[in-house]
Amino acid sequence: MRQFRDSYVWSRALRSILWLGVFACLYVFYRRYLKVDYLPQLEPFFDNEGLILFIFLCSEVIIGIIPPELFIIWALRNEKLLEYSALILLLSIISYGAGILGYFIGRYLNTSVYYRFVKRRFLRKLDRRLQQYGIYLIVLAALTPVPFSGVSMLVGSVKFPFRKYVVFALSRFLRFLIYALVLWNV
Repeated sequence: MRQFRDSYVWSRALRSILWLGVFACLYVFYRRYLKVDYLPQLEPFFDNEGLILFIFLCSEVIIGIIPPELFIIWALRNEKLLEYSALILLLSIISYGAGILGYFIGRYLNTSVYYRFVKRRFLRKLDRRLQQYGIYLIVLAALTPVPFSGVSMLVGSVKFPFRKYVVFALSRFLRFLIYALVLWNV
């Protein structure tokens, strides 16, 4: 089982690095070669930070519909490092908070009749595995494109210890830091 877990973690980490490379290359290509001038029409939308942050919050709560990397790229429009860093910190806090909210949604769903039926029929063995390997799953979801909110709901639904969840979910900040540093330096 350990070999499977290790190979799964490494494959997800490699996939995450590849996605970061793809986003960085697309961003560089866009900035250097595309002469599309649609930004003036979108500027009022991009300037409304409250709306963008609300869209990010909704996306993070609803199992990460929009990749967080797009919001990190949006934050790059602030060419001052301090403003960029503040936005990245805010995006990190929102994502972390959405994960905690997802955890409690999972805890709530655990009490539903439908969930008890699904758990009894399909998830009995998974419950024990999540208790045993939940830490790895939390860190994996926090650092890679695996949906963080979805994993948070899952570990909440099996009543994974909240204190452990909160501590290991802090690795979500590391993902935002790494992506922000890479994209800032591109």
